[in-house]
Amino acid sequence: MKVAASSLRKGNVVDMEGKLYVVLKSENIHPGKGTPVTQLDMRRISDGVKVSERYRTTEQVERAFVDERDYTFLYQDAEGFHFMNPENYEQLVASAELVGDSAAYLQEGMAVALLTHEGVAIGLELPARVVLEIVETEPVTKGQTASSSYKPAMLSNGVRTMIPPYITAGTKIVVMTEDGSYVERAKD
Repeated sequence: MKVAASSLRKGNVVDMEGKLYVVLKSENIHPGKGTPVTQLDMRRISDGVKVSERYRTTEQVERAFVDERDYTFLYQDAEGFHFMNPENYEQLVASAELVGDSAAYLQEGMAVALLTHEGVAIGLELPARVVLEIVETEPVTKGQTASSSYKPAMLSNGVRTMIPPYITAGTKIVVMTEDGSYVERAKD
């Protein structure tokens, strides 16, 4: 499907010369003199190479049809990460490169949004927040106020984060999957 270059946004998938590219950044530039242009920073899905392209805003670009569906994470093995479509029970395998740093937050049975193109996984979106348990942290220091500082902690998935001083090991907390930051104590 052909669309105007100026209508592309971050996350859109473009088909250029038979190869798929995901848009990382889209910027419309309107110089005082001359033709307005759209600057696209993209990453080739097949091998991860980053490219930068400039189009006149009226130029047409081939946009690839990408299917976004909810899948359930099952398990990880040597093949990759296995996901199941809860509607028809079809399974899909995503590579370790595709999952990347998100792997630490994947939990068995977790619902994720998987982007696919012609049956091949090309993108993964985790829930914004997950509940994890603190396995190790420093003891609380007397006289330290709750608002003044945070202390390091190791989570059950092996990720380090900063938490308020009053929280102890064994406590379940809510963490942002984007950057691993502490949100709040988990409600049971």
